[in-house]
Amino acid sequence: MFAKPKQPPIKSLIAQGTRIQGDLLFAEGLRIDGEVVGNVRAAADGASLLIVSEVASVQGSIEADHVIINGHVKGPVLARQLLELQPKARIEGDVSYRAIEMHQGATIEGQLRPMASDGAEEKPTLKLAANHR
Repeated sequence: MFAKPKQPPIKSLIAQGTRIQGDLLFAEGLRIDGEVVGNVRAAADGASLLIVSEVASVQGSIEADHVIINGHVKGPVLARQLLELQPKARIEGDVSYRAIEMHQGATIEGQLRPMASDGAEEKPTLKLAANHR
């Protein structure tokens, strides 16, 4: 059916009990089990994966290709490709995504904003059939 692209490896971890204050820029994969007060952004020059575990919290914006959330995020989320919201995900902010997978129990307090796919064809204009008598 649909094959998911290969995920980049998780190369960085913010462990439970750790608090980071300030903006983060990462490449490839990052897993957050602790607390981040600041923006978390993946470099745009390669595939990226961000995981916010159920024990994690982020106060700031999030931006990556593939974002998996099961913790608390207070700020806007931009998933350039896929956003996965697991059962304990709680987002307070607007969410932009190309594709979304949302499990029962996940909550969003904000607007959902689907993004157009790259190279997507324009939707055909609607033409009504002429009335025939």
